[in-house]
This record gives sequence, C-alpha cells and structure tokens, in this order.
Amino acid sequence: MGRRADVEPTYVHPEYSLVLALHLVLAVGGGLLALAFAPAGFALVLLAATSFYLDQNTRLYILRRLFFRRTSQNVVSPGSNPAAPARLVLSAHYDAAKTGLVFSPRSTIAARRLTERWRLLLGPMRLMFWVCIVPLLLIAGLRMAGIDAPWLDVAQLMPTFGGLIGIGLLVDIAFSRVVPGAYDNASGVAGVLAAAAALDEDPPANLDVWIVFPGAEEANAEGMARWFAAHRKEVDPERTFFLNLDSLSFGHPHYLVSEGAVVSYRMDRRLLQLCEAVAEAEPELAARPVRIPFHSDALPATARGFRATSILGLEDGVGPPWYHNPGDTPDKLDDTALDRCVDFTLSLVRALDRDVARQSPPAPEPAHQV
Repeated sequence: MGRRADVEPTYVHPEYSLVLALHLVLAVGGGLLALAFAPAGFALVLLAATSFYLDQNTRLYILRRLFFRRTSQNVVSPGSNPAAPARLVLSAHYDAAKTGLVFSPRSTIAARRLTERWRLLLGPMRLMFWVCIVPLLLIAGLRMAGIDAPWLDVAQLMPTFGGLIGIGLLVDIAFSRVVPGAYDNASGVAGVLAAAAALDEDPPANLDVWIVFPGAEEANAEGMARWFAAHRKEVDPERTFFLNLDSLSFGHPHYLVSEGAVVSYRMDRRLLQLCEAVAEAEPELAARPVRIPFHSDALPATARGFRATSILGLEDGVGPPWYHNPGDTPDKLDDTALDRCVDFTLSLVRALDRDVARQSPPAPEPAHQV
C-alpha cells in the first residue's frame, strides 16, 4: 500500500480464561475460609474482586501477572499528515480466539432470543463479578462483622455453586482449540485495509489517518492496552479519535454506544452523534446502535479518557452462530456485509473530517509587509 509500517514487540498474558478462573478460585476459596477465619477470607475475596474489576477494565493487571508472558506485536502505520488538526486511529485486532463449550451455536441462538437489556445483564463476566464474587465479598464482610447465622450459610451456596460452574467453563476454554478467526477478526483487518486504501487515495484534509493492528485482543484487549502504555504521552486526547473495526463480515453495521465486561463505558458522544447522522443519511446500510457486555479494542481508549467507538457486523445485535467456533472459516465470509461496514466507516470518517474542519480555528492570515 506504500505506507510505512512499524512492528512494536510487547509482552502479553494470552491465557485469559485461566486468569479469570484464578479470580473465581480465590473468591470461592475466600468465602469458604471466612467460615473459619473471617478476616483472612474477606481479604482473599477482596483481592479477587479488586483484581477482577481492574483487569476487566484494562486499567491494572494484578493476578494476571502471576501467569506466563508471551511476546506479541502491535503493527503500527503512522499517518502522512501530522500537521492535520486531528488524528484518526483505525484499529483491528489480528489474533484469533479459543473456542469452548460456552461458545456453542446454542449460546448464540439463546442470546438472539433475549432483548439487549437482558443480554447486558446476563453477560458472562458480569455474572462472574456481580453474581459470584460480589455476594461472596458481602457475605465474608458480614461474617467478619460477627454475623454467623444459618441463613448466611444458605445465601453462600448460590454464588459458590455459580463460581464452581464458571471455573469449569473457563478451564474448558483454556484446553480448547484456536478457531480459524475469519469473521473475528480477519474481516476487521480486511476492513481497515480497505478503508485505509480508500482514504489514502482521497485523503481527508483535516485528519492524520493512522493504522494500529494490536495483538492479544482476545486476552482482554491487552495488546491495545500495551500500545497505550507505550504511546499515551504522544497521543492528545482532545484531537485523537479511535475507530475500531471488529468482526464485520455478517449482518449489518452496528456502532457501539457502550461496552464493558463488568460495567458499561459509554463511547464518545461526538462520534456517536456522527454515527447517528450517517445512519440516518444512508438508510440502505441499515446501521444501528448496540450495547455489548464485553470488550473490544475501543475499551482501553475509552477507559483512559480518549474518544473511541467500534463498528461491528451483527444481526439484531448478535453475531453469527460460528462466533468463537471452529466453523468461523473463510467460506462463511459475507462480502456484502463487509462492504456495508466499510462503506459506513468511510462515511463516518468523511463526516468526522467535516466536523473537525467546522470546529477547528481558522488559520491565521499571513502578515502584510508595509
């Protein structure tokens, strides 16, 4: 494509499922320890809750650091217009996920039957945190306060049992195979390359267009988090926009209104307004908003105060039955769906370019010699 490309090595912890399983083990174990020695049990569950919350929001890794690291790479292509009023970072992760029992086609079918509100409430990470870890923390706190009633033992059964089920499902993911990853996320990488080629051919006047292909998105967006750790001082949050493309070759374009595994982070208001305007101006794309109870590579940007959103290819807010499944093969790529997402992305970038031009102060006029 004629663009400069830099490969930036980094370290990541790829076994995310074992990391999450350890959090549940500590929470369940701490709840049981609280039966005999409440302060120690409470401290153990508090450690699990704190680490889980910070880990899933990509803010700080605590228990994750106990696991082995592997080298990964972030592929970065700087823009050719550094003097532009704003910078746009197009991103798409290039790593593939592991499958597991929890990702069976039946799970997708079940999710499609739920409303978006219920899909948010029943997000797997939210269930682990709010239904398993937090209740165990409250119960251990009550025991530490001297409350040791029989009803407390009964109340502890459900989060303990839920935690054990979660541990089993997470260990199953760890020992499962890696999927081909055509939809998630070879299609996103292809979408970024196609959009970048079109923007290089007809460059936006007010945007310096960068490309970032992070690794380890499936490991809780750790690759993008590492990119921010290395480059945060170089990125101006007031004039930098992040547009992430993830899993495009299915359904219709969906733009993220909010995302987050434990709590929901709202995406940038300015970008969402532009998404709404493009969706209204181009109804043939059938683009619509969506909220999801997990993460994309827009989360590390949003959690750090940057302007970001993601574009996904979904049908009524849900992905295909082969999501995170061995059936995610190239023959199932929907070129029409991918084209719709790329067209929506390009229209959004053009709208952002015009919006930046409107809000940028005019260039000073050259001084006249007398």
